[in-house]
Amino acid sequence: MKFENTGYEQMKADLNRLDEVMQEKGLIREGQWDYERVTYDKKFELKEGVYYLRVRGYTVEGDVGAHKATIQLMTPLLGKYYYPHGVEYGDEEDYPQSLVNQCKTILGTLKAEIDKFAL
Repeated sequence: MKFENTGYEQMKADLNRLDEVMQEKGLIREGQWDYERVTYDKKFELKEGVYYLRVRGYTVEGDVGAHKATIQLMTPLLGKYYYPHGVEYGDEEDYPQSLVNQCKTILGTLKAEIDKFAL
């Protein structure tokens, strides 16, 4: 599920500040990066299954490995995890409305924080 029209697609920010703000909201980057891309995930374990709120971005300047990069954010996603295949994001997936609402709240709060230092 894509969270369209959130404004994330127009946001560029410093990697180190993004790491801080994302972690404060429970979105973790950990090992999910290469020198040109980053992925922040928040895991939700519900009775309906395991879901991930995912915010991705790519480097427009600098190097993620050197911790000196400007990141262009992309459309946030919500996906359902299926063992052993991975995360599916399709619209045909069943997403609990309470989870969707919670993710929208997190994304709104997060955007307000990133707006303070966005480039």
